[in-house]
Amino acid sequence: MRAEKIQLVNDIGRMLKDSTFVFFINYRGLAVKDFTAFRDELSKHKAQCHVLKNSLVMKAAEINNMSVLASCKLANDTAFVFGNDDAGAVAKVIDEFGKKNDKLTAKSGYMEGGILSQNDVKAIAALPPKEVLQAMLLGVFQAPARNFVSVLNAKVCSIVNVINAYKNKREEAK
Repeated sequence: MRAEKIQLVNDIGRMLKDSTFVFFINYRGLAVKDFTAFRDELSKHKAQCHVLKNSLVMKAAEINNMSVLASCKLANDTAFVFGNDDAGAVAKVIDEFGKKNDKLTAKSGYMEGGILSQNDVKAIAALPPKEVLQAMLLGVFQAPARNFVSVLNAKVCSIVNVINAYKNKREEAK
């Protein structure tokens, strides 16, 4: 391999290792201004989109011991979306941009050592934002304590009601 290709493979390998997710997208026929708008939207979510040769990405994955990614077969024009932040937000950008412009579609992806299908990418895009999921999880964690306090409060209220009824009965008897 030439020195330029070796350097490029090393750079791609560094991007792969530093990213928590990679989405593969088809962009064939997409106008340059639309592709630039797509990249701008991705940068808002701390993600980058690069058009790279499929063979160089697979070689970088092989060198960096990402055998699952290296075995993935990509064909035709592929752009690679790399990121470290919220994968759901980036997948949502890809999905929404694809709805506006039919030339851009998700092919597949790579996350946590596994290959994602096109449907997996769509499912990730359909998830609520990270903050909402965190709030839902916090609600699940708080539920047992909240229910326990409610039960204790109900017992205290019933004791107070019994005492109040006894007091009212005593007052009526006088």
